[in-house]
Amino acid sequence: MDKKILITDDEPFIRALLEETLEEFEDKGVTILTARNGQEALSLVQTERPDLIFLDVMMPHMSGYDVCQHIKEDETLRSIHVILLTARGQERDKSRGMDVGADEYITKPFDPDLIIQRAQEVLNVKL
Repeated sequence: MDKKILITDDEPFIRALLEETLEEFEDKGVTILTARNGQEALSLVQTERPDLIFLDVMMPHMSGYDVCQHIKEDETLRSIHVILLTARGQERDKSRGMDVGADEYITKPFDPDLIIQRAQEVLNVKL
């Protein structure tokens, strides 16, 4: 199957929570990758080509907005489905996310069932 999910968040607890939420996908052959910041995420995106990215907005070194914009401006990467996952729930934050090319915007705290549902739909994987 060779499908991949990249989880990017600077908070170890959030990364672990998302990994735990998505662990059943590994049973279906999906690889779960993690990154601690935007620079690490961009590097993994270029080498691993994930199908889906859950991307925090507020991170040191490079924001999720910047990471998303880099991905969506690169013709070889723009098909990657990017879901911004952030505590920033203001309308202007969502607008900025859409302006940089995010496919979806989900606010924290998130519903684990929604995360699973979105991953199933994007990856076309049934659990």
